[in-house]
Amino acid sequence: MFRKLVIGALGAIAVLFSTTAFAQGTAADAKAMLEKTVAAIKADKAKTLDQINKGENGFLAGDLYPFCFNLSDALLVAVGNPNVKALLGKDARTFKDPTGDVYGPRLFDAAKEGQVNEVSYMSPKAGADKTWVPKASFVTAVAGLGCGVGYYK
Repeated sequence: MFRKLVIGALGAIAVLFSTTAFAQGTAADAKAMLEKTVAAIKADKAKTLDQINKGENGFLAGDLYPFCFNLSDALLVAVGNPNVKALLGKDARTFKDPTGDVYGPRLFDAAKEGQVNEVSYMSPKAGADKTWVPKASFVTAVAGLGCGVGYYK
């Protein structure tokens, strides 16, 4: 009961936060969304991945969004950013930015059960501006997935 209350409260906060169109999220906001993502995946993995892909239930708040990949084959199965939907179904270990930095292996290696690790790289924000900018993501493992939420620097 308490967990449902916390998940609901975090969801309400995320929805409230998302009313500011593409507001700049902070490191604390990203950690909070990652905690919400992990709790939701533990409660209903399939539903949560679907909500992430649709940007529903607070899984797209300003420029914050979660992403998840399989730990078994590294395939990206969910991402809240509409500007990187083309990466769905791709091996996360192959992800690279326009400068040639292959950051995917760092994301994959950071996904550890019971740990939250930070990985820096570049990514486009969710929104009209698709310019690649510096980002840091908090990454963990849950239910066979590597999941992260990042904030833009």
